[in-house]
Amino acid sequence: MLRLFSMAKLSASYLVARANIKSERGATAVEYAVMVALIAAVIVIAVIVLGRAASSTFSQTGQCIEGRTAADCPAT
Repeated sequence: MLRLFSMAKLSASYLVARANIKSERGATAVEYAVMVALIAAVIVIAVIVLGRAASSTFSQTGQCIEGRTAADCPAT
């Protein structure tokens, strides 16, 4: 039984060496890092775009409330 296990282990080692199979632990970490960076970039872009839109909306609303310009107020 021990000899069979030894032969199986030796065969597996040979196949790994021949196929040039390496650990994918580092590759997985890099993939996750790239994914996190892309998600962060999308969040930053969304906050910038939505922030500008919200700022514009609040400015127009504030001007309507103060009565500075009637042209900025939507007709309701």
